[in-house]
Amino acid sequence: MNDSLISELPDFDDPLAVLRACHERLLAQCNTLQGLVTHIADNGVDDEARSAIRNVIHYFTTSAVHHHQDEEQDLFPLLIRQSLKLAEIIHRLKQEHELLTRQWQQLLQDLNKPSALAENTEFKSHVEQFCSAYREHIDFENKELLSMAQHILSQQQLEDMGRTMAKRRGVRR
Repeated sequence: MNDSLISELPDFDDPLAVLRACHERLLAQCNTLQGLVTHIADNGVDDEARSAIRNVIHYFTTSAVHHHQDEEQDLFPLLIRQSLKLAEIIHRLKQEHELLTRQWQQLLQDLNKPSALAENTEFKSHVEQFCSAYREHIDFENKELLSMAQHILSQQQLEDMGRTMAKRRGVRR
């Protein structure tokens, strides 16, 4: 089971690259979750599984939350009034964020009872639903929103957004 993450985020001077890198990390965490299902089926909840569970919980309760805040508080407001198409994309993405949050809360309940995971018949299904939804969300967002944002946002808007994102994470620039 490999729960390693991409080593470093790009510089906050390129906030859209930071968002893309966060997407890659989210996908890596989904891979860890799916590997965890197999690992627990084969080995039970051993030290390796407990470590992966702690790492996944930490990631989705900190970094993933920051990522959604970056989008909803910093990126979406800059784009929503640009066109009807962008407003529709943003509306869909916000709905997906709400769904992902609900799915995470269910999965978190599972993960907070590690000793019961081997017998939890719904755990695999919860992981599959969550990871599938995240993969679709990220694919859509990368193709439909971030590519347009790169062409729409001014350098000043990108700099302001990068500063806010860095501050959210306690990074001094």
